[in-house]
Amino acid sequence: MLLSDYLERISFNDEPAPALDVLGRLLAHHVQRVPFENLDVQLGARLSTDPAAAYEKIVLKQRGGWCYEQNGLFGWALSEIGFDVTRVAAAVMRIERGNVAHANHLCLLVKPADADETFLVDVGFGGSMIAPIPLAESDHQQAPFHIGLRKTNDDHWRFWEDLGKGEFSFDFKAETADEAALSETCDFLQTDPSSGFVQNLVAQIRLPDQHKTLRGKVFSLATSRGIETTILSSADELLAVLRDEFRLDVPAVRDLWPRIEERHAELMREKELTDTYEIRGRANNKPLS
Repeated sequence: MLLSDYLERISFNDEPAPALDVLGRLLAHHVQRVPFENLDVQLGARLSTDPAAAYEKIVLKQRGGWCYEQNGLFGWALSEIGFDVTRVAAAVMRIERGNVAHANHLCLLVKPADADETFLVDVGFGGSMIAPIPLAESDHQQAPFHIGLRKTNDDHWRFWEDLGKGEFSFDFKAETADEAALSETCDFLQTDPSSGFVQNLVAQIRLPDQHKTLRGKVFSLATSRGIETTILSSADELLAVLRDEFRLDVPAVRDLWPRIEERHAELMREKELTDTYEIRGRANNKPLS
């Protein structure tokens, strides 16, 4: 593993140093050049929490990855530069799922050599964060996202992001991760039929003030003006969007198209059913005239 090759992968040409301003630039370069994606999960390839495996995939094969890979690789690079880095096990949407969500996300706590504060750093949550945020209760505009940290009643930190449709969050304690728990949950998320990563193809990437998402056959572009959505209609379009919008050239994804269409139809049926219940509920509860 060579730090120089990683820096070339993210197009970082400055001299690396364990300073706060460098940390911000490294994070911004990474999230704009390395897409979040679960294509290997969809294709049945096994993934791990080993930064060396993430290096081979992201740096040598020019791919993206999910949290265990992205933050694993980024944490390794930061440590090589001289930052004080702590790998942290977090729980995505613990507010709804409870502690069963523990270790379903890997994030980083980083202390630069020239700062008194510790910072939450995350290149593996789909690209909402484009600059580090202090480990303190706060909120930040990182367009098109509104993000922040708050303390929960049971002594966790909660990171939240909002694109205007409500908060998506993860909870964590500021302590070193249980690596066995991370590894076990990594295995679960890529094999269990109930896992969203098994059910849905996902790719996401950050731009300076925009965010792109592909979920199944639905491509979305989020800006400060709102979200524009396009429904893909063929395997050729799928490959083209992955290549042109996310810099992912993975021809084997073509074979996933029938399953993607089936999953999309299933989600549309669920939405229609939900909408029907909501309409009936509003009708049954309308005020008397």
